[in-house]
Amino acid sequence: MKHRIVVLGAGYAGAFAAGNLARRLSPADTEITVVNAVPEFVERMRLHQLASGQDLAVRTLDEVFAGTGVRLRLGRVTGIDPERRTVAVEGGEGARELPYDTLLHALGSSVADHGVPGVAEHAFDVTGRDSALRLRERLADLSAGGTVLVVGEGLTGIETATEFAESRPDLTVALAARGEPGAWLSPKARRHLRRAFDRLGVTVHEHTDITAVEPARALTADGTSLPADVTVWSAGFAVHPLAAAAGLEVSATGRIVVDGSMRSVSHPDVYAAGDCAYAIDGKGRPLPMSCASAGLTNMRATAAIIARLTGGEIPAVALTHHGNHISLGRRDAIFQMVDGDARSKSWYLGGRPAARLKSAVLKGASWGIAHPTFGMPKRRRGPTTAPDRSAERVAV
Repeated sequence: MKHRIVVLGAGYAGAFAAGNLARRLSPADTEITVVNAVPEFVERMRLHQLASGQDLAVRTLDEVFAGTGVRLRLGRVTGIDPERRTVAVEGGEGARELPYDTLLHALGSSVADHGVPGVAEHAFDVTGRDSALRLRERLADLSAGGTVLVVGEGLTGIETATEFAESRPDLTVALAARGEPGAWLSPKARRHLRRAFDRLGVTVHEHTDITAVEPARALTADGTSLPADVTVWSAGFAVHPLAAAAGLEVSATGRIVVDGSMRSVSHPDVYAAGDCAYAIDGKGRPLPMSCASAGLTNMRATAAIIARLTGGEIPAVALTHHGNHISLGRRDAIFQMVDGDARSKSWYLGGRPAARLKSAVLKGASWGIAHPTFGMPKRRRGPTTAPDRSAERVAV
């Protein structure tokens, strides 16, 4: 009987992982199924561009996995039963319950409202294609002089505010930050960011805690009212509660607690990659929710699954964060290197060279998704029959 691998989610982590598994495991011995709620691959790193009115190429998952041997099951995952090793799927065509021998959980994350009143009813976000398109339609309806308030000083907030200000100079764009935007950057990079905000006309409200969102304004902790015909919420991400509901060991934020091989510490048949994985780097720090982390964790999980099924050892894949790459519209960006302790180095790359580098990174990721089985070089592999489950252990 073939070893059944089910991958939940076809974002950056899930799509890359499925392709690499298909490339390096024999189809005679393994069966790989990817479950995803929508039929298209979503370039999440570019959704702020989509929302600003730019058109992005649409790539269907049928195209992505054509000829790879990977099976695509469209539908929404509604439950995981780790004792029976099954996944419940709602919608689409096919079985409502998928059995697995190995499960790779890569469902990613969505917007976190942190319980702030009015966010769910009145705010927009750029964490999904549908939500980005709704925001795009709303922005298109705004006339000159309309106000847009972006909440959140992280990478998503900065990129969204600058993208909107550049693409819609007729609008008034502001950024509300609980601290200082880009506080983790080097002094020179922070000055570059400030100049970009000034050049694009983005008003920055530092040390501003948004406590409520209404149809045409946002309220702050000190009672200030900030005008906002459109409020864009980018103040953090949350993972789906599926893993916690299934009884997997999770962190306080619901992320799956994994060991060094991205394997669930409570259920050895389950691996996690991307935002849903609570992975610890070499310095003992949790990896942040980011595209870079998705790449690192999916490589480690893929290598671990292959090693487990072939009897090999897991190759070293360092969980090292190298830096932040921040788009500031289409013609400007910041690339900030960090050291081994995740502290910003004094050197940074900015302006058009950094924008071209960011564009190359995005194109590289897009190419990798379009050619999922070419994400890793071919390796010699042994039989893919899993060893005795009662005694199996993977070296890390």
